[in-house]
Amino acid sequence: MTFEILIFVILMSAAGASIGMFSGLVPGIHVNTLASLMLISYPFLDMLLSMFADPSYVPVLLSSCIVSAAVVHSFVSYVPSVFTGIPDQDNVMSVLPGHRLLLEGRGMAAVRASAAGSLIGGLSAVAAAVPLQYLMLAGLDGYLRSVTSVVLIMAVIALVMTESRRKWVWALALIVLSGVMGCVCMFMPVPFSGIAAGGDLLLPLLTGLFGVPVLLTSPAGAVTPEQTDDGLCPVTLSSGLKGVLTGSIVGWFPGITATAGAAFTRLFVKEDSAERFIALVSSIGTAAAVFALITLSVNGKGRTGTMVVVRDIIGDGLNGVGNSIFMLMLLSVAIACTIGYCAAIRSGKTFSKFVSSVNIRKMNMTILATIIVLVALMTGLWGVAVLVISSIIGLIPISAGTGRVHLSGCLIVPVIITQFGLDTAFLSLF
Repeated sequence: MTFEILIFVILMSAAGASIGMFSGLVPGIHVNTLASLMLISYPFLDMLLSMFADPSYVPVLLSSCIVSAAVVHSFVSYVPSVFTGIPDQDNVMSVLPGHRLLLEGRGMAAVRASAAGSLIGGLSAVAAAVPLQYLMLAGLDGYLRSVTSVVLIMAVIALVMTESRRKWVWALALIVLSGVMGCVCMFMPVPFSGIAAGGDLLLPLLTGLFGVPVLLTSPAGAVTPEQTDDGLCPVTLSSGLKGVLTGSIVGWFPGITATAGAAFTRLFVKEDSAERFIALVSSIGTAAAVFALITLSVNGKGRTGTMVVVRDIIGDGLNGVGNSIFMLMLLSVAIACTIGYCAAIRSGKTFSKFVSSVNIRKMNMTILATIIVLVALMTGLWGVAVLVISSIIGLIPISAGTGRVHLSGCLIVPVIITQFGLDTAFLSLF
């Protein structure tokens, strides 16, 4: 490992951080999409980078950029979620506590809690990366594969048990309903007519289930209170550390998202504070991004879209305990965590200035109109139909008096069906 490649990795990590900030702050643009574009543009990027660096460095440099982008995205994507109610795949559970803090004039407390949780989760995962990689290669990998189906089912049970007993039927019904929608969006061959041909319907699905109901039920005439920020971190180190173990599960098992992981964790870890719960979920999300890198180095499985791209670019270069390329990727993660924390706080302050004293109803209706236009452009009429149906399902918890966490069945149920080889049977029903 030379000093030259260290410098280039640092520079490319900074470039990746910029990409992650863009994808995290712009609703509908996911870092997976941008990573795929980089893969498509590989020949051009290879030629461009080879003008400044040794051509043999190019796969490592591009991978550093992508890994950094994924980590920074996990930091900043929560900012628009808390101020607009539009959820990202990994933070749907923390949107509602964050929105409550926003209505109390403490939106920045939610942002600071999320940023702190992500920082603790990310750096703790980096510290544990090499030992965990060794354990996986020593046999833990095979054991975890054998219990994947059990873990997925336990995640569903965890979702149900977050509700009181008399509402378990409602919880299960919401899991099934949202799960069916998830299966339709992930398995059905959808004839896209929008600009994102070949994309997916996660944007209208998640926004309809978790975002639109918040926008529709906002009180008429209400205004967002002036946002205050005492500049202090509202959580302790323990809140973030609790999410690290769950983050390792999320990063390893297919389909176990931060949302499902947080629901599972709630069975054993009680967080009565909105700030601490937000930190927990954020810690899980960022730690999972790091552990997905470990998974890739152990068995070559890309658990996330960005890791699939890294695998295609770098090949078997990550194999081996603590090899030099793997250590360079961890350096990129550490750099991204530092940049991501600062970017989340800065962007949160910017959002706070614009959202204060704005009429909530008018702002929400503007956001809703923007969402509809965005979904129509990105996914066409099919996406709009998914948005409408998902929004109707998303309103059920409000009427039934249940939590909305059960709607994350939209992400878990399709994976369970795939795990048991039932996806073909599901398609035969339509």
